[in-house]
Amino acid sequence: MRHIIYIWVLVWLEAGLHRSAVLVAATTKATNDSIQAPAKARIHAISDPRATSAFIPDSEVVRKLVDRGLLALSGKTNTATAWKVWVKPADVVGFKVISAPGTLTGTRPAVVEALVESLIQSGHPAQRIVIWDRQARDLKTAGFQELARRLGVRCVATTDAGWDGNQFYEAAAQGKLVYGDLEFGKGDRFAVGRRSHVSKLLTQEVTRIIPVTPILTHHSGGIYGHLLSLAFGSVDNMYRFETDSSRTEESVPELCALDDLMPKVAFGVTDALVGQVRGDDKARLHDTIALNELRFGTDLVALDVVSMSDVVGARRAYPIEGEKPMRTDLFFNAELLELGIANTNRIELLRAP
Repeated sequence: MRHIIYIWVLVWLEAGLHRSAVLVAATTKATNDSIQAPAKARIHAISDPRATSAFIPDSEVVRKLVDRGLLALSGKTNTATAWKVWVKPADVVGFKVISAPGTLTGTRPAVVEALVESLIQSGHPAQRIVIWDRQARDLKTAGFQELARRLGVRCVATTDAGWDGNQFYEAAAQGKLVYGDLEFGKGDRFAVGRRSHVSKLLTQEVTRIIPVTPILTHHSGGIYGHLLSLAFGSVDNMYRFETDSSRTEESVPELCALDDLMPKVAFGVTDALVGQVRGDDKARLHDTIALNELRFGTDLVALDVVSMSDVVGARRAYPIEGEKPMRTDLFFNAELLELGIANTNRIELLRAP
């Protein structure tokens, strides 16, 4: 009897060890698979050499680029179905533009017009579409107010919409409050603030955000791309973040991570028709590159990293002695916050047919 029990125990132990070995092997395989196949960001690039002439966009060609980009990004066969991947009928869709540099180096109205027309033709109500940026005067000068009137959509500045006292980002870095900030005038004239309040346009109206951003450089952030545009255009008391690069690199990803910013982004469009590789928001034709391309992606970090690669490549072709290398910490900080992918080895730039 003791022999029978002893044999049964050995069989049970061997079976248990086998099950453990199988479990360890399966776990190891799953771990190895996750290590060997990290997540990738896919950027769809659509180009046509006829998209611009002397830096001026051709509206008909741009519209075709937009349609091709929507199909490539969505995997659908028509644009009406493609829009339904990201936008519901009840959504208020906000197209975030960069208007301060003007029509030559800022977001080009022709690109926004093509996107808005496509969305309206898909059946989305025009009254639920907004073109927005920080300042009304910039939107007007760049032609977006007139464009909005012509298309029957709204054009709104976040400073005019007001700031939400209940939704804000707080940081140790202090900034001198200026006219228009929510807390301006509530203390002495030299008052400073540590809070940046989100615009009511985003907290109370817009439910889906589509940034349309050109290729521009920025003195403290490297690239004035999707991340900087979204962060700086959405909150008050934001100039404190531009005073030095370390503040920009730390605060911009944290601002983008706010509930009413990045989580509402449907996808981003990089207006790479023409890029400016030096000079920030000042139009300098000798520092521009005509790429005649639009890029579509759901990863704003990856879109910005690709834009930075364009700038680095153009600068390398025409170097300036003593020019400092582009800073990349902002994008790797954004990746740490899981806002997107900054590692170029994990970004796929797909050329759409």
